[in-house]
Amino acid sequence: MSTTHRIALIPGDGIGQEVIPPATAVLDAVGRRHGISFAYDEFDWSCERHAHEGAMMPADGLDRIRTHDAILLGAVGWPGVPDHVSLWGLLIPIRRAFAQYVNLRPIAVLEGVPSPLSGARPGEVDFVVVRENAEGEYSEIGGRMNRGLPSELAVQEAVFTRAGVARIADYAFTLAESRRKHVTSATKSNGIVHTMPFWDEVVGERAAAHPGVELRSEHIDALAAKLVLQPQNFDVIVASNLFGDILSDLAAAVAGSIGIAPSGNLNPEREFPSMFEPVHGSAPDIAGKDLANPLGAIWSASMLLDHLGHPEAGAEVLDAVRAQLAEGRVRTRDMGGTAGTAEFTRALLERL
Repeated sequence: MSTTHRIALIPGDGIGQEVIPPATAVLDAVGRRHGISFAYDEFDWSCERHAHEGAMMPADGLDRIRTHDAILLGAVGWPGVPDHVSLWGLLIPIRRAFAQYVNLRPIAVLEGVPSPLSGARPGEVDFVVVRENAEGEYSEIGGRMNRGLPSELAVQEAVFTRAGVARIADYAFTLAESRRKHVTSATKSNGIVHTMPFWDEVVGERAAAHPGVELRSEHIDALAAKLVLQPQNFDVIVASNLFGDILSDLAAAVAGSIGIAPSGNLNPEREFPSMFEPVHGSAPDIAGKDLANPLGAIWSASMLLDHLGHPEAGAEVLDAVRAQLAEGRVRTRDMGGTAGTAEFTRALLERL
């Protein structure tokens, strides 16, 4: 029986517009073999739209995509539009309105993509960062006073709730049960005296419900160092919004290229659509030059397949990616090759 999924496409800015077509081409190719079809609705929500319309998306934007099965996003950001405007005008409203409280970022050193770390070898470094995606340090509570005066001040409040910490911890422990049964919790309870001890307490409480999973807490500064020195020692890392954001980008660099790093903004209960996007930015310096690495978007599409209940199709995409990189014949420039976006995509589609 054939299954059809409606996907909202938001190519966004810069190379986001160049990596979404390869991702959808891969989805269509693997879908044909598995009896899955995709109906795409594309939206021009972007910094370019902001420049013309004064908003990243229309007032009813969330309602337009609320009933889609998933969202595939390219990248957002462009010179002339401050980053906080583009982020809070599009990505964060989607994440919060659709309760996408899990930001999932798999990290792996792949054969054919050398890590800058000599000890990070393919097959040995394979972990997942589970980032809390809806509260924490990225709250809207706070403000600024006395702008432009010597007494000017800014206050930004971090918000941690028992429900928010418990649900992200439960997700991390459940994920670890299907992997190597080890969770590392990022904290800073020796210096941040209220929210981080609270985080530690709730994570510890949730660990009791998963007795088969080992829990270790690490202060964020030491954890960042260990992620560089011993990346092979990690399985699942669970972290607050800010800590998870920083750690996952660091981890992508450890893996050899931020251009290959995917992410999923998940609503695990599936009450709302989840959103999948490559970690890389809009890269204005290479936009329009056929230089973008489409792997981050393609890997994100694989995660989309997993989330929609098609793990075999998702695995086939990753198998093809791994095989192409291991062969080493067709790679983009950020991975040491000479192929452009289109050439790399054609080779991958032929392999699929």
